[in-house]
Amino acid sequence: MKKVQTVYDHIRRNNIKTILLVLGFPLIFVALIFLFVWMVAPANQAAHTTITVAIPTFIACLVWLGISWAFGDSMMLSAAHAREIHDDNPEYRQIFRRVENVALAAGLPTPRVYIIDDDGMNAFATGRSPRDASVALTRGIINKLDGPELDGVIAHEMAHIGNRDIRLDMLLVTGVGVTVFAADFILRAMMASNNNRDQNDKNNGAAILMMVWLAFMVFNWIITPILRMAVSRNREYAADATGAQITRNPGALATALQKITKNSHVACLAKQKSMHAACISNPGGMREFMGDLLATHPPVERRIERLESMA
Repeated sequence: MKKVQTVYDHIRRNNIKTILLVLGFPLIFVALIFLFVWMVAPANQAAHTTITVAIPTFIACLVWLGISWAFGDSMMLSAAHAREIHDDNPEYRQIFRRVENVALAAGLPTPRVYIIDDDGMNAFATGRSPRDASVALTRGIINKLDGPELDGVIAHEMAHIGNRDIRLDMLLVTGVGVTVFAADFILRAMMASNNNRDQNDKNNGAAILMMVWLAFMVFNWIITPILRMAVSRNREYAADATGAQITRNPGALATALQKITKNSHVACLAKQKSMHAACISNPGGMREFMGDLLATHPPVERRIERLESMA
């Protein structure tokens, strides 16, 4: 008999994914640099170059991860121009109570609640752990969804909190940000290396720098998007399923997703590409230029189909 998947199974699976990512990302990164440099230099020089590049990159990642861990949630909420609400605010008291009730049903602490003054329909969760998490809802999603639909959206975000997806996304965003910056630094170093060298050293050094830069570009624009897309889609499915389990009403979340997808654009979030994966639907609008191939969210039709099958 097939085992029924519970919230704790989803949490455990996401923790395993986090460990695999922590191990997989640096291993792939190191392997790419070594292999690319090995094409133009002996193996011992390729190994030396790989160590020389990898160590400062990993240190920079750890430093930036520490900064993101301490201030990442504040930076996200600030970028979204979100303002906190409390249960003593008559205008939003009902919304606060809804979040409180869903958190209670999920067995999680009540997160801080934020409102984004935008008529677009979207939401996201942030925070280092369930104890200091926040849920942000746009004014549009509050006004245009009915009660059960809004509960479904809140439960979806609570699922992200419970499944520790926020921690996973923080790791991905941090790694990508540092390696993109490093690639730009190497490109500038490559341009500056044409001075003060004899021709042989210049050609050899330029070739190695070129291959290191190419390794960074492959990692940043091919490997990372594919891995991030796969992880993000899986976690959206898991959050949908867990959210439906929390409310016992998968149909309400399905209809909410139908409405949200038609009007998910949020101006302040659309400019923050790194935040798109954190939202319940792409805040840049439907399908943009890249289509569905590398989209961070699964096709809404498939998400709705899965939810309806649960009903």
